[in-house]
Amino acid sequence: MNRRTLLIGASALGLAAFGGGAFVLSRRRKAEAEAAAGEAMAVDPALLIRPHSPSFGPADAPVTLVEFFDPSCEACRAYHPVVQEIRRQFPTQVRVVLRYTVFHEGSDEAVRILEAARMQDKFEPVLDALLEQQPGWALHDGPDLDVAWEIAGGAGLDLDKAESDRLFPDITGVLNQDMADVEALGIRQTPTFFLNGKRLENFSAESLIADVRFAVENS
Repeated sequence: MNRRTLLIGASALGLAAFGGGAFVLSRRRKAEAEAAAGEAMAVDPALLIRPHSPSFGPADAPVTLVEFFDPSCEACRAYHPVVQEIRRQFPTQVRVVLRYTVFHEGSDEAVRILEAARMQDKFEPVLDALLEQQPGWALHDGPDLDVAWEIAGGAGLDLDKAESDRLFPDITGVLNQDMADVEALGIRQTPTFFLNGKRLENFSAESLIADVRFAVENS
């Protein structure tokens, strides 16, 4: 073996060692970055769930999914069956909490309809009806809230009682608190989901169910 061969062999070993070290360092930095990101995404629980927040499932469920949604939001309408499927699959393991995010024109009135329905124990059927028939009232050129009220009435809401209840001070308080929390959390789009206190990014219908399933299996 000549001197040139020895030099090439030594250089190759050095590059391999450097590459291996760089790979390990890269993995370590990636893991540290992911851990830091996970810590950053965990938020104050008080901002996520308020005593007034509508919820489904046991209060002591090991997994909590919080959805910030807008009744006028088309994507929220699309994800509503996904959330229902999560509730169906994990009836005792998952608690679903809803928070109002009134980004669209007329959404504040839609929330008043929902809250008036909650006072009559009609929240879920009215929510389902408003989202299912959303294209009929949440129009792109402006909402038709008379239609929204008619839809709610068709879902069992006592419209005469709800008309007076809609301006109940506590409903205004719910709207104000939820929007304050939306601002504090920096939420800019709906739906936004938090799973056990951490914001989900770049989710799909399939990944949302998979993430919840993983959380349940590891709870």
